[in-house]
Amino acid sequence: MKRLQLITFFTLFIGLLSFSQSATIRGVILDENNYPISEVNIKASTGEGTATNVNGFYELKIPSGQEVSVEFTHISHKRVLQVFNLKNGQEVEFNPVMKLEAEQIATVVLTSSTRQKVNGVTTIAPKVIRTIKGAQPGVENILKTLPGVNISNELSTQYSVRGGNFDENLVYVNEIEVYRPFLIRSGNQEGLSFVNTDLVANVDFSAGGFQSKYGDKLSSVLDITYRNPVDFGIRADLSLLGGSIAGETVSKDGKFSGIAGVRYRDNSLILNNLETEGNVEPVFADAQTYLTYRFSDKFHLNFLGNISLNKYNFQPENRQTNFGTLEEPVALLVFYDGQEEDEYQTYFGAFKANYFVNDDLTLKLIGSAYHTVEQEFFDIFAQYRLGEVNTNIGDDDLGEVEFSEGIGSQLTHARNELDAFIVNVEHRGDYSVDEESTLEWSIKYTDEDIRDRLVEYEVIDSAGFSIRPPNFSQPNLQPYESFSGPLTAFENIRALNRVKIQRIQAFAQYSKRTTWGENEVFYNAGIRAHNWTVSGEAIESNTQTVFSPRAQFAIKPNWDKDMLFRIAGGLYYQPPFYRELRDSSGVVQPDVKAQKSFHIVVGNEYSFEMWDRPFKLVTEAYYKGMTDVNPYTLENVRIRYRAKNNAEAYAYGLDMRLNGEFVPGTESWFSFGYLKTEENIDNRGYIARPTDQRLKFGALFQDYVPNMPDLKMYLNLVYNTGVPGGSPSYADPYDFQIRLRDYRRADLGISYEIVNPERRYRSNWKKAFKEFSIGFEIYNMFNNQNTITNTWVRDVYSKRQFAIPNFLTPRVFNLRLSARF
Repeated sequence: MKRLQLITFFTLFIGLLSFSQSATIRGVILDENNYPISEVNIKASTGEGTATNVNGFYELKIPSGQEVSVEFTHISHKRVLQVFNLKNGQEVEFNPVMKLEAEQIATVVLTSSTRQKVNGVTTIAPKVIRTIKGAQPGVENILKTLPGVNISNELSTQYSVRGGNFDENLVYVNEIEVYRPFLIRSGNQEGLSFVNTDLVANVDFSAGGFQSKYGDKLSSVLDITYRNPVDFGIRADLSLLGGSIAGETVSKDGKFSGIAGVRYRDNSLILNNLETEGNVEPVFADAQTYLTYRFSDKFHLNFLGNISLNKYNFQPENRQTNFGTLEEPVALLVFYDGQEEDEYQTYFGAFKANYFVNDDLTLKLIGSAYHTVEQEFFDIFAQYRLGEVNTNIGDDDLGEVEFSEGIGSQLTHARNELDAFIVNVEHRGDYSVDEESTLEWSIKYTDEDIRDRLVEYEVIDSAGFSIRPPNFSQPNLQPYESFSGPLTAFENIRALNRVKIQRIQAFAQYSKRTTWGENEVFYNAGIRAHNWTVSGEAIESNTQTVFSPRAQFAIKPNWDKDMLFRIAGGLYYQPPFYRELRDSSGVVQPDVKAQKSFHIVVGNEYSFEMWDRPFKLVTEAYYKGMTDVNPYTLENVRIRYRAKNNAEAYAYGLDMRLNGEFVPGTESWFSFGYLKTEENIDNRGYIARPTDQRLKFGALFQDYVPNMPDLKMYLNLVYNTGVPGGSPSYADPYDFQIRLRDYRRADLGISYEIVNPERRYRSNWKKAFKEFSIGFEIYNMFNNQNTITNTWVRDVYSKRQFAIPNFLTPRVFNLRLSARF
């Protein structure tokens, strides 16, 4: 199963084609009395320049995908300097105010770009991501506050969007698709998010109705851009949970630039506070880099690399879970023997070449390789007692189980190994037909080679009797006749798979901005094609092809109020990845079809001013009708598919988000989401899907002390109604539709900026820093008992099965130190 753990990448770049790699800045320049200033000279660090007209208006095109300094100068005013890092085709409004007595003004009105408005994309500032850490720091910690995004496990980086599961989300870094490990079954085992927030320049997120240029998934797109540095710098972060350091540099001639980061994470502080006591060693580390070399103005070569090493060792000892009611308290007491040893090693590398033929055409070729070697080994023997709890205050055994209603034992065993190697070669192209029209296209080849050994079993003993699986066919007529059948494990899965999947994907799309009367109109239309072949040892080869048309339309009426209306839709397919091909017994089913979904999203954006500060209210209503659905069960974060297209489903809902400067100089937002998603398996009627989380409230609030602006705080709030709690092994999900308790969580962070980047200091030691802050965080500050799954235990007397909640993390305190040089 093991391969060489270092990957050699050798990529030949030939035959490139694509579109103008530029972005646009436009706006009006005013003086202190709000009068326009004409003949302001505007010059970019890359050489582009222009000047304002008699009305103070200007428009400037700059290169995209890199940091560009733009200087605004006028003979009667002090200069203004602003740094931009925009995406290809992005349009930004920048309205500086030039004063007589100030060297540089930071008064900026920054509105969403035209392209983001058309796409229905949510943009998150990198500073917010770096500031708001959370129990699992990263982009995902911020996503959970957005409407339509549900994360019910603070230890996990996985998220569900508008009724979809974790496998239905796309993640790109600088147009390169990235992957995650396969065998993770609980949030405790998860390591770091692939995205290193210290390297991020831009974060875009779309919760549905996204364009054809993005791949074939059913739910969402997370589009990350790593920055190209323009100067030398170092950023460091240290806390009780680990640390990170990132450095960036650029050569004197400007041809080479690079940024790299190393992270280390140890979740012992959090995991040692869980109900299950024992010895736990969760150690996660990774190293990541993004390099750029500019051979000439026309040809740039980029490299994205990542190495991740995750280890999770656990020796459980005991657990006591109290549940029930005040009148009838019940407890589960478990004693453990054994251990779990999990290890995940992933290696990823990608080259991306850009050839700028002219101002209208850019040529790109992307080659990437991903290698993951994973193991999941455990032997855990558990003996349990289920019974009534002593509630008599003053008794020596207060809180202990004094009368057992159920006793038993359980032995779980696994020797699971997986080795996956995925190679991609893609050509992308963009062509600017004119200033308002863009044509984009791509063709991509993917080769997936997966070797998987699945060996796991579970033996259950209740009150001295071995429990056979419910589908065991031999009758048991005891005590009238002796039973001579074999002892059989309650669950026994053994499979050895060697699978190859070859894919060819292509898309073409056209975008245009125009006018309709006095109204601005934006539209996009495109189509994707996806062909894949599944083959392997003892597998009959199977080939399928799907086509996915998609379209978007937006109109900005010429009204006094700044309003924009948007509609998007199309057919979205999700050709099966390896996990979707593997059924509950571990056997690969090569004829599994692509799940199909029809999307329709209707949205409105209303930008307005309140308290003389900018705000935006975004509202979206959506509907997804799904066929050829592949049903699955969700155990913590482990998804087990049936590998059958024997269901249909739907999802609809409403998302709302209000964001703006509730406190001057800070960004905060409040979110609301309503979701309903159900599935019909084998025409038995509709039941709730595992991700049916009806109501969602989220908030991210930032503030500071008015007389001490360097003392800052953030509050991260999430409330989700409970999802279906799952069912025991082999049970019919139609018989188990109870829900987990509501998810409620509040994280608080308070920090003090010892060195503020906007100030000058006389102290020598402070001059060595660009930023320096110290703070503390309280995770789950109200100590809510949230649950992720249920443990099912049998009552020997009533023969009932109790759903016993598995609680998530309690209140935890953390200290943090951050600096930038």
